[in-house]
Amino acid sequence: MYFYAIVLLQGFCIYHMYKNQNSYYWAFLIMFIPVLGSIVYLVTQVYNKRDAEKITNEIAHIVNPTKKVTDLKKQLEFAETYQNRINLADAFLDIKDYNNAILHYTEALEDTSQNAFYATKQLIEAYYHLENWDNVITHVENVKTHTEYKKSRVQFLYGLALEQVGDIEAAETNLRDIDIRYSFYEERLILAKFLLHINKNEDAKEILRNVQTESSHMTKPNKRLYRTTIFEVDKLLKALN
Repeated sequence: MYFYAIVLLQGFCIYHMYKNQNSYYWAFLIMFIPVLGSIVYLVTQVYNKRDAEKITNEIAHIVNPTKKVTDLKKQLEFAETYQNRINLADAFLDIKDYNNAILHYTEALEDTSQNAFYATKQLIEAYYHLENWDNVITHVENVKTHTEYKKSRVQFLYGLALEQVGDIEAAETNLRDIDIRYSFYEERLILAKFLLHINKNEDAKEILRNVQTESSHMTKPNKRLYRTTIFEVDKLLKALN
Protein backbone atom coordinates (compact mmCIF):
# COMPACT_ATOMS: atom_id res chain seq x y z
CA MET A 1 0.00 0.00 0.00
CA TYR A 2 2.88 2.34 0.89
CA PHE A 3 4.52 1.64 -2.49
CA TYR A 4 1.33 2.49 -4.41
CA ALA A 5 0.93 5.72 -2.44
CA ILE A 6 4.46 6.79 -3.47
CA VAL A 7 3.78 5.92 -7.13
CA LEU A 8 0.54 7.88 -7.02
CA LEU A 9 2.32 10.88 -5.50
CA GLN A 10 5.05 10.72 -8.15
CA GLY A 11 2.45 10.43 -10.91
CA PHE A 12 0.61 13.51 -9.73
CA CYS A 13 3.83 15.56 -9.47
CA ILE A 14 4.96 14.56 -12.98
CA TYR A 15 1.48 15.31 -14.34
CA HIS A 16 1.43 18.73 -12.65
CA MET A 17 4.96 19.50 -13.88
CA TYR A 18 4.08 18.68 -17.49
CA LYS A 19 0.70 20.43 -17.38
CA ASN A 20 2.20 23.62 -15.96
CA GLN A 21 5.39 23.40 -18.05
CA ASN A 22 7.65 23.58 -15.01
CA SER A 23 11.40 22.99 -15.31
CA TYR A 24 12.26 19.51 -16.53
CA TYR A 25 14.85 18.89 -13.80
CA TRP A 26 11.97 18.32 -11.38
CA ALA A 27 11.31 15.00 -13.14
CA PHE A 28 14.73 13.69 -12.14
CA LEU A 29 14.26 14.80 -8.52
CA ILE A 30 10.79 13.23 -8.34
CA MET A 31 11.86 9.95 -9.97
CA PHE A 32 15.21 9.40 -8.25
CA ILE A 33 14.35 10.72 -4.78
CA PRO A 34 10.67 9.65 -4.77
CA VAL A 35 9.38 10.73 -1.36
CA LEU A 36 11.58 13.74 -0.61
CA GLY A 37 11.59 14.94 -4.22
CA SER A 38 7.80 14.76 -4.46
CA ILE A 39 7.34 16.56 -1.15
CA VAL A 40 9.76 19.34 -2.15
CA TYR A 41 7.92 19.70 -5.47
CA LEU A 42 4.51 19.88 -3.79
CA VAL A 43 5.65 22.46 -1.24
CA THR A 44 7.51 24.71 -3.69
CA GLN A 45 5.46 24.33 -6.87
CA VAL A 46 1.94 23.29 -5.95
CA TYR A 47 0.72 23.52 -2.40
CA ASN A 48 -0.96 26.26 -0.49
CA LYS A 49 -3.99 26.04 1.79
CA ARG A 50 -6.38 27.46 -0.76
CA ASP A 51 -5.29 24.86 -3.32
CA ALA A 52 -5.52 21.85 -1.00
CA GLU A 53 -9.01 20.80 -2.14
CA LYS A 54 -8.11 21.38 -5.80
CA ILE A 55 -5.00 19.17 -5.51
CA THR A 56 -7.01 16.38 -3.88
CA ASN A 57 -9.57 16.54 -6.68
CA GLU A 58 -6.90 16.51 -9.40
CA ILE A 59 -5.29 13.39 -7.91
CA ALA A 60 -8.69 11.70 -7.68
CA HIS A 61 -9.48 12.56 -11.30
CA ILE A 62 -6.15 11.14 -12.51
CA VAL A 63 -6.74 7.86 -10.67
CA ASN A 64 -10.44 7.69 -11.58
CA PRO A 65 -11.29 9.89 -14.62
CA THR A 66 -15.00 9.07 -14.32
CA LYS A 67 -15.11 10.67 -10.85
CA LYS A 68 -15.14 14.09 -12.51
CA VAL A 69 -18.19 13.05 -14.52
CA THR A 70 -19.90 11.76 -11.38
CA ASP A 71 -19.18 15.00 -9.51
CA LEU A 72 -20.44 17.14 -12.40
CA LYS A 73 -23.60 15.04 -12.72
CA LYS A 74 -24.34 15.83 -9.09
CA GLN A 75 -23.73 19.53 -9.73
CA LEU A 76 -26.15 19.46 -12.66
CA GLU A 77 -28.77 17.67 -10.58
CA PHE A 78 -28.38 20.29 -7.86
CA ALA A 79 -28.52 23.26 -10.27
CA GLU A 80 -29.60 22.64 -13.84
CA THR A 81 -27.77 25.58 -15.38
CA TYR A 82 -26.33 26.04 -18.85
CA GLN A 83 -22.76 26.14 -17.54
CA ASN A 84 -23.16 23.03 -15.40
CA ARG A 85 -24.45 21.12 -18.42
CA ILE A 86 -21.57 22.35 -20.58
CA ASN A 87 -19.08 21.33 -17.87
CA LEU A 88 -20.56 17.83 -17.80
CA ALA A 89 -20.52 17.59 -21.59
CA ASP A 90 -16.85 18.68 -21.61
CA ALA A 91 -16.04 16.00 -19.04
CA PHE A 92 -17.69 13.33 -21.23
CA LEU A 93 -15.69 14.63 -24.21
CA ASP A 94 -12.46 14.40 -22.18
CA ILE A 95 -13.04 10.71 -21.43
CA LYS A 96 -14.06 10.04 -25.05
CA ASP A 97 -17.69 9.29 -24.20
CA TYR A 98 -18.77 11.11 -27.34
CA ASN A 99 -22.41 10.02 -27.38
CA ASN A 100 -23.11 11.40 -23.91
CA ALA A 101 -21.15 14.54 -24.75
CA ILE A 102 -23.34 15.05 -27.81
CA LEU A 103 -26.48 14.50 -25.75
CA HIS A 104 -25.59 17.28 -23.29
CA TYR A 105 -24.20 19.75 -25.85
CA THR A 106 -27.39 19.34 -27.86
CA GLU A 107 -29.53 19.98 -24.80
CA ALA A 108 -27.41 23.00 -23.85
CA LEU A 109 -27.94 24.46 -27.32
CA GLU A 110 -31.68 24.54 -26.67
CA ASP A 111 -31.00 27.57 -24.47
CA THR A 112 -31.02 30.21 -27.20
CA SER A 113 -30.11 32.99 -24.77
CA GLN A 114 -26.51 31.71 -24.64
CA ASN A 115 -23.60 32.19 -27.06
CA ALA A 116 -23.94 28.99 -29.07
CA PHE A 117 -20.46 28.95 -30.61
CA TYR A 118 -18.62 27.13 -27.82
CA ALA A 119 -21.22 24.37 -27.43
CA THR A 120 -21.45 23.95 -31.20
CA LYS A 121 -17.67 23.82 -31.52
CA GLN A 122 -17.49 21.06 -28.92
CA LEU A 123 -20.42 19.24 -30.51
CA ILE A 124 -18.62 19.27 -33.86
CA GLU A 125 -15.51 17.85 -32.16
CA ALA A 126 -17.54 14.97 -30.75
CA TYR A 127 -19.18 14.20 -34.09
CA TYR A 128 -15.77 14.34 -35.78
CA HIS A 129 -14.38 11.67 -33.45
CA LEU A 130 -17.40 9.48 -34.22
CA GLU A 131 -16.68 10.03 -37.95
CA ASN A 132 -20.20 11.37 -38.39
CA TRP A 133 -19.25 13.62 -41.29
CA ASP A 134 -22.79 14.71 -42.20
CA ASN A 135 -23.43 16.05 -38.71
CA VAL A 136 -20.05 17.81 -38.65
CA ILE A 137 -20.97 19.59 -41.88
CA THR A 138 -24.52 20.37 -40.75
CA HIS A 139 -23.44 21.96 -37.47
CA VAL A 140 -20.58 23.90 -39.04
CA GLU A 141 -23.12 25.50 -41.34
CA ASN A 142 -24.78 26.94 -38.22
CA VAL A 143 -21.65 28.84 -37.13
CA LYS A 144 -19.91 29.77 -40.38
CA THR A 145 -20.89 33.43 -39.97
CA HIS A 146 -19.59 33.62 -36.39
CA THR A 147 -16.57 35.87 -35.84
CA GLU A 148 -14.59 33.03 -34.24
CA TYR A 149 -15.17 30.58 -37.10
CA LYS A 150 -12.62 31.75 -39.66
CA LYS A 151 -9.19 30.13 -39.26
CA SER A 152 -10.37 28.03 -36.31
CA ARG A 153 -10.27 24.30 -35.55
CA VAL A 154 -13.97 24.21 -36.44
CA GLN A 155 -13.11 25.27 -39.99
CA PHE A 156 -10.31 22.69 -40.06
CA LEU A 157 -12.67 19.87 -39.02
CA TYR A 158 -15.12 21.12 -41.63
CA GLY A 159 -12.43 20.72 -44.27
CA LEU A 160 -11.65 17.19 -43.14
CA ALA A 161 -15.35 16.26 -43.20
CA LEU A 162 -15.71 17.70 -46.71
CA GLU A 163 -12.77 15.54 -47.81
CA GLN A 164 -14.50 12.45 -46.43
CA VAL A 165 -17.70 13.14 -48.38
CA GLY A 166 -15.72 13.71 -51.58
CA ASP A 167 -15.85 17.53 -51.90
CA ILE A 168 -12.09 17.85 -52.39
CA GLU A 169 -12.07 21.40 -53.75
CA ALA A 170 -14.06 22.82 -50.82
CA ALA A 171 -11.98 20.71 -48.42
CA GLU A 172 -8.76 22.22 -49.74
CA THR A 173 -10.11 25.77 -49.49
CA ASN A 174 -11.04 25.33 -45.83
CA LEU A 175 -7.95 23.36 -44.82
CA ARG A 176 -5.59 25.92 -46.37
CA ASP A 177 -7.03 28.64 -44.13
CA ILE A 178 -5.34 26.90 -41.19
CA ASP A 179 -1.87 27.39 -42.69
CA ILE A 180 -0.90 30.14 -40.24
CA ARG A 181 2.73 30.60 -39.22
CA TYR A 182 3.73 29.68 -35.66
CA SER A 183 0.43 27.95 -34.92
CA PHE A 184 -1.69 24.90 -35.83
CA TYR A 185 1.39 22.66 -36.18
CA GLU A 186 -0.48 19.35 -36.06
CA GLU A 187 -3.21 20.64 -38.37
CA ARG A 188 -0.64 21.89 -40.88
CA LEU A 189 1.00 18.48 -40.92
CA ILE A 190 -2.38 16.97 -41.76
CA LEU A 191 -2.86 19.66 -44.43
CA ALA A 192 0.50 18.73 -45.97
CA LYS A 193 -0.53 15.06 -46.08
CA PHE A 194 -3.81 16.07 -47.71
CA LEU A 195 -1.94 18.04 -50.38
CA LEU A 196 0.35 15.09 -51.04
CA HIS A 197 -2.72 12.91 -51.45
CA ILE A 198 -4.06 15.21 -54.18
CA ASN A 199 -0.62 15.42 -55.83
CA LYS A 200 0.23 18.99 -54.82
CA ASN A 201 3.65 17.93 -53.62
CA GLU A 202 5.42 21.28 -53.84
CA ASP A 203 2.74 23.01 -51.80
CA ALA A 204 3.00 20.24 -49.21
CA LYS A 205 6.79 20.54 -49.05
CA GLU A 206 6.56 24.29 -48.51
CA ILE A 207 4.24 23.84 -45.53
CA LEU A 208 6.46 21.12 -44.06
CA ARG A 209 9.59 23.25 -44.48
CA ASN A 210 7.88 26.20 -42.79
CA VAL A 211 6.87 24.05 -39.83
CA GLN A 212 10.39 22.63 -39.63
CA THR A 213 11.91 26.13 -39.62
CA GLU A 214 9.42 27.39 -37.03
CA SER A 215 10.18 24.42 -34.77
CA SER A 216 13.78 25.62 -34.41
CA HIS A 217 12.45 28.80 -32.79
CA MET A 218 10.06 27.07 -30.40
CA THR A 219 10.40 27.37 -26.64
CA LYS A 220 11.48 24.20 -24.83
CA PRO A 221 7.95 23.52 -23.50
CA ASN A 222 6.52 23.81 -27.03
CA LYS A 223 9.23 21.55 -28.43
CA ARG A 224 8.21 18.92 -25.88
CA LEU A 225 4.53 19.47 -26.61
CA TYR A 226 4.92 19.14 -30.38
CA ARG A 227 7.86 16.73 -30.50
CA THR A 228 5.83 13.97 -32.19
CA THR A 229 4.60 16.41 -34.87
CA ILE A 230 8.10 17.81 -35.44
CA PHE A 231 9.52 14.31 -35.72
CA GLU A 232 6.90 13.35 -38.30
CA VAL A 233 7.49 16.56 -40.29
CA ASP A 234 11.23 15.85 -40.41
CA LYS A 235 10.62 12.23 -41.41
CA LEU A 236 8.18 13.18 -44.16
CA LEU A 237 10.50 15.82 -45.59
CA LYS A 238 13.38 13.33 -45.74
CA ALA A 239 11.16 10.87 -47.59
CA LEU A 240 10.13 13.55 -50.12
CA ASN A 241 13.67 14.77 -50.86
